[in-house]
Amino acid sequence: MELIDQHTKAIMEGCKSRARDAGLRFEDESLEYIVTNRDLLELSPKVMMPTLYDYWVHDVEVLKEKGKYELYPGNPYETVINTRPAISFYNDNNPDWLNVMIFYHVLGHIDFFQNNLFFRHTWDYDFNGEALSDKRVIAKLRSERGRWVDYVIEFTRGIDNLVGYHNLLSGIFFQPDASISEKVNYYFDIYLQDTLKVNISKYIKAIERYNANLKADPAMGEQTFFSRVEQRHPEFASLFKKHQEEKRKKPKDLLQFIMENSKVLRREENEWMLMVMQVVRKTALFFQPQIRTKIMNEGWASYWHETLFLSDDRIKGHEVDFARVNAGVTAMPRVGLNPYALGMRLFYFLEEMAEKGKVSWDFQRTHDARQRKTYDQKTGQGKDFIFKVRENLSDFTFIHQFVDQDFVDVNKLFVAGRRLNQQKMVWEYYVKSRNAQAYREMLMSSLYHPPCITVDLEKTRENALYLIHQFEGKPLLAEYIPNTMLGIEYLWGGPVQLETMEVMGSPQPRQTPAIPGLPAAQSGLPKPREIKWRKVLYTMKNRKISKNIL
Repeated sequence: MELIDQHTKAIMEGCKSRARDAGLRFEDESLEYIVTNRDLLELSPKVMMPTLYDYWVHDVEVLKEKGKYELYPGNPYETVINTRPAISFYNDNNPDWLNVMIFYHVLGHIDFFQNNLFFRHTWDYDFNGEALSDKRVIAKLRSERGRWVDYVIEFTRGIDNLVGYHNLLSGIFFQPDASISEKVNYYFDIYLQDTLKVNISKYIKAIERYNANLKADPAMGEQTFFSRVEQRHPEFASLFKKHQEEKRKKPKDLLQFIMENSKVLRREENEWMLMVMQVVRKTALFFQPQIRTKIMNEGWASYWHETLFLSDDRIKGHEVDFARVNAGVTAMPRVGLNPYALGMRLFYFLEEMAEKGKVSWDFQRTHDARQRKTYDQKTGQGKDFIFKVRENLSDFTFIHQFVDQDFVDVNKLFVAGRRLNQQKMVWEYYVKSRNAQAYREMLMSSLYHPPCITVDLEKTRENALYLIHQFEGKPLLAEYIPNTMLGIEYLWGGPVQLETMEVMGSPQPRQTPAIPGLPAAQSGLPKPREIKWRKVLYTMKNRKISKNIL
């Protein structure tokens, strides 16, 4: 591995200048390394972070990728890391024209990393340097503690998808107004709305009374206001006090709660475990935005490598080569999902919509098909709009807000189904739906969405940890529950209980009688039985798991 030569660096600097002229924003410093194809395969299993702490799963992934490479040799084009400065890796056999294309793609990624608000918590420090330091710490602990370090990593990684990523972001973006007390916030935001459930007119009158008290006496107005509140609602003071205590106790996530409250981890001889857990938690938080913006990130980079490459005079004579490589990256498959292709097409679609003024409320109120097709306000706001989208959204909001029927129709998208041809005994794919809602639901189901598991502070008594799965219509994978709870029990140092939902019985399809005159979809085909859910409680105690129906 070595830095790119001066000739190639000059190409990169030229790409940076053109990218900035087009509106991309990124820091001046960046590092580019030349590596072999096989080196790139070893970088990607570590989630594009070569300084990440060593772990046996990483080695398994490297071996798996090498096996794939032996069977199906491919050409991984680049790997880019969201660090300060940004680091990227390239093949050692790329021609100059291909480097121009790849550099634009990488600059699109860097712009996304450094401007999308879901990466905000990664902007103020060099994770690459910290990861290298953490790697050395864990290597030292392995020399002292042996395999127990890997046990702690294993158990911690079992729940590292539950880290409080959104809580971390909310703490960065939401800074409470110092001029407004906690009591005021609690009264208007929680007590009136959730406890008393007042209507809007009473809520407005309460605000008017509060403002009148402050206006009459700026120094003592708040105290006067709440003395009258407590006269009318004697329980308010105790509820506010309870709210403050719960707020102080409430953990950001399960890992943090265990680290702060486990009796086992508080022992002096086990303090090293906290260091390992903190490394795993910090790493998981760092990579959360990359998991949640895969379609947007790759689409944005693909949009810019295509837009900037085609206008670059350095690629003359290689247009056909570019078309071949670009088609392999951004082709939209008929079955399956290509995040590069989907994201890029959605950005192009939004740019055109904004240029014509179709992101306005006036256009949304237009229902005539001919008027919608010819609607064009010539706003010239297309680029500005997609830059705002790049800054403020994640994959979930990107898809939920903008994948509509117009987008599906323009790109001829559909949801594919699969059925067995019993005569030929082969699987057949068919167009199941061209409806935007069905296509959007298919995309949503492919997004990263970890379960929400919280600590019930009231039921966590003595030595037992009580967890509640906030059920969202999808059960936990039962095969992983025992091992995951075993790891939590080890870190917690006592019994662990998990309250969740599971399917009652087995939802086998039932055969409906064939009805003459009805299409096959409505006659004689198996229909899924209605799923019934039941609440269960898993208990892990002394490394043995049990399940009770609640």
